[in-house]
Amino acid sequence: MLNTYIEIAKVEKAASRIKDLVRHTPLIKMPNFSERYEAEIYFKREDLQRVRSYKIRGAFNKISSLVENKEVSTVVCSSAGNHAQGVAQVCHFLGIKGVIFMPITTPQQKVQQVKMFGREHIEIRLIGDTYDASYKVARAYCEDKNFEFVHPFDDEKIIEGQATVGLEMLEDLDQPLDFLFVPVGGGGLVSGLISVFKKASPNTKIIAVEPEGAPSLSNSLLKGSNTTLDHIDKFVDGAAVKRIGDLPFAICKNGVDKVLVVPEGKICSTLLSLYNEKAIVVEPAGALSVAALDQYKEEIKGKRIACIISGGNNDISRMEEIKERSMLHEGLKHYFMVTFPQRAGALKEFVVNVLGETDDITYFEYAKKNSRARSTAVVGIELKSHQNFQPLIERMKELGFYGEYLNDSPQLFQFLI
Repeated sequence: MLNTYIEIAKVEKAASRIKDLVRHTPLIKMPNFSERYEAEIYFKREDLQRVRSYKIRGAFNKISSLVENKEVSTVVCSSAGNHAQGVAQVCHFLGIKGVIFMPITTPQQKVQQVKMFGREHIEIRLIGDTYDASYKVARAYCEDKNFEFVHPFDDEKIIEGQATVGLEMLEDLDQPLDFLFVPVGGGGLVSGLISVFKKASPNTKIIAVEPEGAPSLSNSLLKGSNTTLDHIDKFVDGAAVKRIGDLPFAICKNGVDKVLVVPEGKICSTLLSLYNEKAIVVEPAGALSVAALDQYKEEIKGKRIACIISGGNNDISRMEEIKERSMLHEGLKHYFMVTFPQRAGALKEFVVNVLGETDDITYFEYAKKNSRARSTAVVGIELKSHQNFQPLIERMKELGFYGEYLNDSPQLFQFLI
């Protein structure tokens, strides 16, 4: 229903309000991706935005509208990521105070980024082990001090600000899009884009993309009402929420054309591909929309496509885990419990007769137990091709080394990566 959406006039007012701080980011045609998918593919580069994500749009629209309407000296938010950086930058720009609550577990790199953008206008309070705990304290603090809370996504002014991404895209395009792929976490961005495109480009299909470990929108659509997930995988931290916002969900349930769920490993492979092929540095959530293209490759042939690159705040310390998850997804990294007979030359036999010419041992943990005829080692093996996996298994079984395949045992496997 159209009346569920945010009014275009409000989005246009938001665009005017935020133009002094927010950049009009480029919409870039990607020849290599266009050739790969036999389509006309564009990237909307919000990773080139100030604070390297679109989040500054909603934060600026919300905070500046508060300042316009009444005397506001302090705003509060709870975030461990891009929203906190956006709020911090806006507070510095407007010269007001921001109190930002972050979990104690927030990486120091993210804390320092928020300090850098907010400078003397920001007070950071580290409290709680999770975002939910930090959020509850922040809301209680607002009520006690009568300060304004800046929600990361479940707020009309936030959605209006995020929707300005869509206005820019329509301004830059000379023909309508057939498909728009949008990453989804709390839903502020996708609900804003739905509001713009359903009014100004109604034939454009909106494809929402979620991480497999946090499918809050698809789960809620399946149940018919906004529902909180019991558990999530927090790896795609910019899009991993237990519950999509209530206002975004009301817009999405009428406006989203399809929801795709992408495995975290596929997201990692896409992230690495973007860097290796085009030197584009994105965070996991920033790669979500591109990672979904393989699932829709038949539908998008010959069509005009845009993917929202939502952010580029990737912590360099995560790259080893990103590479590991990518290789696991591609079938190039495997962990086993390998049984070794306790005799001289057993390891050499394994290396010479079990491993293929291009196979490589990347992890090995072994404890010799003198009272047993055979002992077990945890072995990680990297392959050059996923086609080498089955022959490896067959050689291990034939020569008596096979114990257990750990990639399919999550409770054991979680300790290895």
